[in-house]
Amino acid sequence: MDFAFTEEQQVLRDEIVRFARAELNGDIEARDREGVFPHELWKRCGEMKLQGLPVPEGLGGVGLDALSTAIALEALGYGCRDGGLVFAVCAHLLACVIPVWKHGSPEQHARYLPGLAGGGLIAVNGMTEPGSGSDAFAMSTRAEADGDGFRLHGTKTFSSNGPVADVAVVYAVTAPEKKLGRITAFLIEKDTPGFSSGQTFHKMGLHTCPIGELVFEDCHVGPETVIGGVGGGETIFAQSMEWERICLVAGHVGTMQRLLEQAVEHARTRQASGRPIGRFQAVSHRIADMKVRLEAARLLTYRAAWRLGRSRESALDASITKLFASEALVDSALDTVRILGGSGYMAEYEAERALRDAVGGVLYSGTSDVQRNIIARWLGLLG
Repeated sequence: MDFAFTEEQQVLRDEIVRFARAELNGDIEARDREGVFPHELWKRCGEMKLQGLPVPEGLGGVGLDALSTAIALEALGYGCRDGGLVFAVCAHLLACVIPVWKHGSPEQHARYLPGLAGGGLIAVNGMTEPGSGSDAFAMSTRAEADGDGFRLHGTKTFSSNGPVADVAVVYAVTAPEKKLGRITAFLIEKDTPGFSSGQTFHKMGLHTCPIGELVFEDCHVGPETVIGGVGGGETIFAQSMEWERICLVAGHVGTMQRLLEQAVEHARTRQASGRPIGRFQAVSHRIADMKVRLEAARLLTYRAAWRLGRSRESALDASITKLFASEALVDSALDTVRILGGSGYMAEYEAERALRDAVGGVLYSGTSDVQRNIIARWLGLLG
């Protein structure tokens, strides 16, 4: 299996890296410190159609296959040093745009996809709840039939992009008596009566991607808000998680490449005891481990994306990739801090921010323990 870039993929990667370096890296330290969502940079990403990479051109996107989408997001993670912005783009695209594109009606496509893919709209995924957490389908949010529409009651939490979003992909129980087909996905605009933003949370990292609650109090929505048919929510969510677990960590791969280059440069130039610190085995071996993690994560990501693009069963590949790449990023970010020493602990050298941002990766899109459970279940070890 050869993952050598095509000419088009190489041009795509180079273009995104140049764009990110030139347009997205200004005032990062201040933005991170103040927790400011960069609306203007979001729009610039939209001009590049980064929020709509796999969406067909006729619907406002770029029309990339899944592997090329992963390569593009890797380039974004490599060129953009604002981990929060990269995550905001990925959360929007993979957990929101993908469901609308894959399962939305022609009317939903026409109304929302051009804005979603082009940066004119910001989307939030409403799945996690205070009482469900990793058991995502054990939600308490209800959508009760009311005429030809529904009334939603419930609260979603830890919703990335929530405080700044224009539209939400929301999952709610419509048939509590069923085992399958219990949940329905809705596409709800933020100014819908009964829909409001709740608490905004302050995170360890990813500060430029705001996160908060979505509150539904007697929120009436019409049948045109249903995505993919009543009762189709489980399938829609599962598919979006395959895209997210594979393509989101492509951005991690790009970050790992950047951290490796930073560590190598420091190890070659920083002197101790009259020689570069890279000549000390403790340092060189740590960097060698970073290289191994990077290449393994990249190959897992490309293979999983290749399978995803061919409509093969990719849930297992997605869990393996997400587990390894997210934990590898944490390890490599921590190793970068160690190699840089005191400088690595200082904000202006950025390694400490990369480490803070990386920790979230073992939690969002299914924790590492959830991924291990999925893998074990595939191996027949769990019921």
